[in-house]
Amino acid sequence: MTDFLISPAYAQSAGAAGSASGMLQLLPYALVFIIFYFLMIRPQQQKQKKHKENLANLRRGDKIVTAGGIVGVVRKAAPEMDEIEVEIAPNVSVRVLRGTVLTVLSSVEKPANDTGAA
Repeated sequence: MTDFLISPAYAQSAGAAGSASGMLQLLPYALVFIIFYFLMIRPQQQKQKKHKENLANLRRGDKIVTAGGIVGVVRKAAPEMDEIEVEIAPNVSVRVLRGTVLTVLSSVEKPANDTGAA
């Protein structure tokens, strides 16, 4: 009567294909990682790289948006400075950290007052 309730478990024979089947079990995980890399990780890295480059290339006359939502025009910026001066209204300037700039709305190639001689 007890044999009816308990099903027998038979051991599988160990074969030479055991290591190959282990590799096949890891294949879906590898494919998911590759898909995540190309769809999520890589584009985010490229976006961060472009944002970092935009922050390094801030110039006078660039229109920016800060993390606080302030829209202004860069009046003083140098690559070695961590702070930039932004004009938010006529004759009203504030200093903001370079890292708080979220977006560069419009950029100028060469500042109007830059003569090129340093």
